[in-house]
Amino acid sequence: MTTDRDGEIVVSPNHVVFDLPEIVAVQEGLFEAVGLRVRFADAADRSADAERNPAARHKESQFTAARADVYNVCEWGGIDRLERDTRGGRIGHLRAAVVAQALVSLDDDLNEPHDLADVTVSINEYTGSHYTALHLLEGTVPRERITLAHTGPPGTRLDLLLAGESRATMLMEPFLSVALTHGAHVLGTYAYRGSQVVAPHLTAAQQEAYRTAVDKAVDLVNADRARWAPTIAAEAGDRLDPADLRPDYYRYTHIAPFTERRFTETYAWMRSWRLTDGRSGYETLRALR
Repeated sequence: MTTDRDGEIVVSPNHVVFDLPEIVAVQEGLFEAVGLRVRFADAADRSADAERNPAARHKESQFTAARADVYNVCEWGGIDRLERDTRGGRIGHLRAAVVAQALVSLDDDLNEPHDLADVTVSINEYTGSHYTALHLLEGTVPRERITLAHTGPPGTRLDLLLAGESRATMLMEPFLSVALTHGAHVLGTYAYRGSQVVAPHLTAAQQEAYRTAVDKAVDLVNADRARWAPTIAAEAGDRLDPADLRPDYYRYTHIAPFTERRFTETYAWMRSWRLTDGRSGYETLRALR
């Protein structure tokens, strides 16, 4: 199994709204400026992203097979993937993307989280849509009355919502903006960062250079957000005019460390929902800086 491609670092792609800083860093030569060769792995076939087993999905399977060296996923998912993965790896940092998952509906009888007791909410299991739905609902709906259904990636969830086959779903950009242009309304939002999973062979120096380039890309994006909006909107195809992409449901900030306090709080919450068996610790999953 090859893990070092003559120093090249391969990124397993996530959705564009999460990957935009890395996309910009590649396009603008920011990785090269810090001495790294970075490229994205091929994302042509994303059909496995509908699988219930997250290890079978595109970005995770690319990493496990050593065809990619880094990828970002939601904070809770980063812990879950590393506990499932056979290759090994660490959480390097909290990613630069701060994105909202919004609970949306076209049903006039659903107007706030209180209305979702015993109502099925469409999510993709073990992704941000799953974890944020639990966080969003558990403050108002008794846990035993929260009902989630795995229906697949955001494009599929959007289609089910617009077809009237789903009463409520979790969506992030650009699929959220598409839903809103079709008359959907927001019942609640949950803004969250994610974690960057890194391969075990990447050195502390490589990771620091990677973070430096991504932070510079964040500054470029924030200096002219309208310039990059079409890149995000393009994932929705011809269903969304870039001018209709809502700027208030995503933003970018410099990379932050995954602290022990944050890990402890996150891990305790995951155990409370039986989303982990609790066998890992902070030093097990955190990458050296």
